[in-house]
Amino acid sequence: MSGTHTDVLIVGAGPVGLVTGCELLQRGARVRLVDAERRFTRHSRANVLWPRIMELLDRTDVTRRLIGHGHPVSGVGYYSRGRRIGEVPMGGTTRYPFALVISQNTVEEVLRARFAELGGTIESGLRLTALDRTSPDGSVLATLEDDAGTVRTVRSDWLVGADGAHSTTRQLLGVEFDGDVVDVSFAVADAPVSGAPDDDLTYYCYSPDGGLALGPFGEGVWRLAITVPHQEPGTPPPGREVFQQAVDARAPGQPVVGELRWSAVFRARCRIAATFRVGRCLLAGDAAHITSPAGGQGMNTGIQDAVNLGWRLAGVVDGSLHEDVLDHYDHERRAAAHFVARTTTAQTKWGMARTPKRILLRDGLFHLAHRAGLLRRSVTPLVSQLGVRYDTPASSRSEAPGLRAGDRVPLPLTPVNGRRLIARDEPGVLLWPGRTRPADWERVKERLLKELAGLAPVVEPDALVRRRLRAALGSSPLAVVVRPDGHLAAAVPPEDPDAVVRALHRLGVRPDRPQEPTPTGGAL
Repeated sequence: MSGTHTDVLIVGAGPVGLVTGCELLQRGARVRLVDAERRFTRHSRANVLWPRIMELLDRTDVTRRLIGHGHPVSGVGYYSRGRRIGEVPMGGTTRYPFALVISQNTVEEVLRARFAELGGTIESGLRLTALDRTSPDGSVLATLEDDAGTVRTVRSDWLVGADGAHSTTRQLLGVEFDGDVVDVSFAVADAPVSGAPDDDLTYYCYSPDGGLALGPFGEGVWRLAITVPHQEPGTPPPGREVFQQAVDARAPGQPVVGELRWSAVFRARCRIAATFRVGRCLLAGDAAHITSPAGGQGMNTGIQDAVNLGWRLAGVVDGSLHEDVLDHYDHERRAAAHFVARTTTAQTKWGMARTPKRILLRDGLFHLAHRAGLLRRSVTPLVSQLGVRYDTPASSRSEAPGLRAGDRVPLPLTPVNGRRLIARDEPGVLLWPGRTRPADWERVKERLLKELAGLAPVVEPDALVRRRLRAALGSSPLAVVVRPDGHLAAAVPPEDPDAVVRALHRLGVRPDRPQEPTPTGGAL
């Protein structure tokens, strides 16, 4: 049985596949989302959303819903042998100056509801078994099989593999999945904990016996994760006593673990795909990379993939962007995955310090960095993912004193007073008048608008927004080219419209794109 032709086939209905699907549906793309077996259980490894991810999920209008289901925390506390050695606060220039402790299951439920609101349907129980990429028109023919053995085919212009660490998509494409030397087993459980530390933080607690992570869901329930020896297949998951022993040895105070709601053991390794793009097939999330769970970056990194890919692929589908932008996705997100792998591996190794000398060195460095403010300045951007920067051929020059090309622009991705500062669906231009508008500002603006007609939306911020951006953009006039995900592509003099056009073309904006009236925002 054959299915109809679709723009994009997404394999995998976890958070990454769902976010990708939402990004595409809200741009009008035809999407089919299939999943082999997505059954909700109490077992959920991922349990935190960082500030930058909540910003990005604003694009699909789910962040406020997620906040209503989660427990906000102001930062991460680090302890060694029961004593605090440092704290990493959330915050910075964001409307979400906190992390959200929330199970992956709940995240998926919210995203499924939003996907359905946008007109999407999840086709469950369909397993990808073959891919044919030999069609003369470049389309991809996917063979799917259900539990009863019925085979069907789906032809799509593009295919996204978001089908997890054991990705069939990646295997069928023949993409290598190489790994790091860190190989650690973790036992994970959710349970009520009495006498726990303040639930305004998540905690990483180190000891010579191993590490412990504590994350509060609220109302006295906590996620516990401990390092354990590797388990033989078929070994039952650990019981309450194992977690209580770890808490006694590693946590501050004297917490008492209640009856476990569930527990499991998994073995964590680092793996990153050799490429995230093979022709018209793309990989995202765990299908593209798995890293140490230390730092809680896994699901968040996958959602970053989904947003980075979503706006690009939607633009390719509707003809407004050249398909080379998908090579930029591969370049940017593979580099980001390698960076996350390095930092989470380092954090895993910090927690594995055993000798008195290494423990003293780690604890001393943490304590000094905390007192000097280095944790806030250097580690907060890493943990919160607010510091993600894309240094790629798609970026142009930046004459903004506080921002480099590829940096996140500290502006909301949702409308302000009913108007968007950053275009949701395409690269846009923010007209920055500087500290004081030049005498010829209207002439400069008129020329720029004429040159950009049909290429990009243009917005000039109001006085309140200008005050917020002054440190980043400086006192001189600029034309600031911003990507839909809020990253800076270029900041150039507005008197040079050719530089603005070149920056847009480097982002993949097609000069022959479908023409629509270009909104000019005026003052917001």
